Amino acid sequence: EVNLMSNKKKIVIICSMVLLLVAAAFLNVFLSKDRTEQSGANVDDTAVTVSFFNSLKSERETTRNQSVSYLDAIINSETSSAEAIDAAQTRKLELINTTETELVLESLIRAKGFEDAFVTLETNNVNVLVKDSALDSEGVAKILTIVTEETGVKATNVVIQPCN
Repeated sequence: EVNLMSNKKKIVIICSMVLLLVAAAFLNVFLSKDRTEQSGANVDDTAVTVSFFNSLKSERETTRNQSVSYLDAIINSETSSAEAIDAAQTRKLELINTTETELVLESLIRAKGFEDAFVTLETNNVNVLVKDSALDSEGVAKILTIVTEETGVKATNVVIQPCN
């Protein structure tokens, strides 16, 4: 039972680290953009935004890969209890499903004419960052329809933010 509690703590710590890394990526990109603007450098906004979206996606992939690696270590450890292995396998499957859903949502949003999108899916919430400086109500409705139909999440639990 001590080993099971230890593994649960590890999983909680891993998930917390993933969230912190995503937050750090957001801050890094925003601070880098702010410094560039303050220095008076002539930077193409499109390149910065593309870099921003690519950075977010790269950070997400890196943290997910680390999480899967930690979960694989629990699954493959000879000292892990059956309960810990089951919990790790369940969490790994959840991560895979979440990743697939996020990628599908991003592709569907781009297919509706938006230049790029970054989606994070939580248990009951979906956050969408979309590259569109003039996002209007029609665009929001398109994105909201995609997200609610694909995830089953209530519209009130979907946050859509434009990014130019």
